[in-house]
Amino acid sequence: MQAQATTRTTQRERESGNSGFRALGRAIAYLGRQRRSAMLAYGALIIATLSQLVVPQLVQNMINVVNYGSLGNLPRLQQTFATAQSGLPPAELQAYADNAEAWLLGAALLIVVFAATRGVFSFVQSYMAERTSQGVAFDFRNEIFSKVQRLSFSYHDRNQTGQLMIRATDDVEKVRLFIAQGLVLTAQAFLLLTATLIILLLTNWQLTLAILPILPLALVLFAAFGVIARPLFGELQRRLSALNTILQENMAGLKVVRAFNRESFEQRRFDASTDDLFSQQLRIAQTFSLLFPLIFFVGQVGQAAILYFGGQQILGGSLTLGDYQSFNLYLIYIFLPIGQLGFIISLMSQAAVSSGRIFEILDAQNDIVNDPDADDLPPIQGQVEFTDVTFRYFGSTAPVLQNVSFKAEPGQTIALLGGTGSGKTTIINLIPRFYDVSEGAVLIDNIDVRDVCLDSLRSQIGIVLQETNLFSGTIRENIAFGRPEATQEEIEAAARAAAAHDFIVGFPNSYDTPVGERGATLSGGQKQRIAIARALLLNPRILILDDSTSSVDLQTEAKIQQALDLLMEGRTSFVIAQRISTVLNADQILVLEKGQICAMGKHADLLEHSPVYAEIYNSQLIGDTDIDEPSEIAAASSEVSS
Repeated sequence: MQAQATTRTTQRERESGNSGFRALGRAIAYLGRQRRSAMLAYGALIIATLSQLVVPQLVQNMINVVNYGSLGNLPRLQQTFATAQSGLPPAELQAYADNAEAWLLGAALLIVVFAATRGVFSFVQSYMAERTSQGVAFDFRNEIFSKVQRLSFSYHDRNQTGQLMIRATDDVEKVRLFIAQGLVLTAQAFLLLTATLIILLLTNWQLTLAILPILPLALVLFAAFGVIARPLFGELQRRLSALNTILQENMAGLKVVRAFNRESFEQRRFDASTDDLFSQQLRIAQTFSLLFPLIFFVGQVGQAAILYFGGQQILGGSLTLGDYQSFNLYLIYIFLPIGQLGFIISLMSQAAVSSGRIFEILDAQNDIVNDPDADDLPPIQGQVEFTDVTFRYFGSTAPVLQNVSFKAEPGQTIALLGGTGSGKTTIINLIPRFYDVSEGAVLIDNIDVRDVCLDSLRSQIGIVLQETNLFSGTIRENIAFGRPEATQEEIEAAARAAAAHDFIVGFPNSYDTPVGERGATLSGGQKQRIAIARALLLNPRILILDDSTSSVDLQTEAKIQQALDLLMEGRTSFVIAQRISTVLNADQILVLEKGQICAMGKHADLLEHSPVYAEIYNSQLIGDTDIDEPSEIAAASSEVSS
């Protein structure tokens, strides 16, 4: 099964329109957002490279000064031979001899000046390239975070959190590293190769022709290893994502792992994933271990060719020692980029794969979007209607809900009961458009929720989900999550309504108490009451409580329920409760079974006419009585007995 998933992932990556170097081109286009720093970086690169190209010519002049100056100092009888050897008249040889020291000093000073110029502009280039790459990474991370925040729940159902985290961190870093180093090296290599070839052709075209065949061979190596390396790095990122997923799951579920004594199993699972990652890294290392010797071999062949043909020209008298040394120095500027090919290929291949993975997120189609003609939802009264609603999860043919229809009038409390998988949570997920219906419609005040803007819809709905999520920060910040501008008095009023104020003020820092990661410093019941306060602070017209009292004891549940009964007055409330005692006073109770409403009505009517409801009621009544029978259950028992 895992192998099939791997095959599907690899095939999807290969078939993706964003994969490969086209995606890398899109990533490079982000430099346009950092136009000023990018222009400074590449402008400095040009100046530093030109300064570098002047030095061989100065070295050539220095060697010629030494060579000709020494000939000019020969005795007069030997100057005739020296003139014939150098091809220069005696007067010019004498000028070299008379001015040799001054010319050497001038050339040396110029070399220092150009070296300093190159150093200064290399620093500017390096700093601005790093700043540019950090700006691109900043843009990518913000866009990924914004996109992930807006993507529909169906997308998150199909993708693991660990993989999304790797794309927002490691993949972005690989693209950033290429822009900071690989792209700069590529530009420098192109500039050096082009300028050097022009200089060499103008200086000695015959000797230049001897090394030209080396360049196509280097480009073939570059292209071949680029094709080989990209899928290798793609598999590396996939395995890194798998490793990160295991790590993320274990950190989040550490208590469960220890409670079930599964440390050894999870360790073996992590070790296996680490081994997979390690073996892929070795495979990449083997590939590039072959590349670098090939590149150096190509460079050595070029050097051998220059030694042979250059030596022939020196022996023939058509090439001076200074010209030959200058040619050799310029030749380094050709072989240097070739020697950097391996590093450039590595960075480029990794960045190409990572760019494709990044744009897979940024280009992902959101199932839940605002209609182009959508308007803001006006202040609502709270009427909610489901009309022949059928819902299927993405990629599934089996309906989770089928032909569900009901109507909730403003201010009514609707209770949803049913076994696991009956569709209760799906119903409340459709109201704020966490998912869209497959068939039918969900209406609020006779307006289809698909015809209004999401923000205006969800801002009028208060939600307390079954899985309580708090954020790092203080209790005050978590309660005011939906209304950061709320006053302290409003926050405390919401906390009192949720039966949370008393335990909050019991902390040394009261409302400024940090909750820790995911509310780690609070109990389950405390987290749930803070989540209820968070929803109530919005003062919503529609209130959704997904089993909101499941993590509290019966005494606390009674307090919360009493507060909720007051707060639900005038609001349309949807309540999912595992304990039937919490929904006895609901205006409508919907009993769901296998995605359909099998019974609908009030408690007394359902108890008399619905066998499914009666069975749920009686089974829970007995269970609650065995634990601790509160007054509400006792009263209900008397009612049943009578």
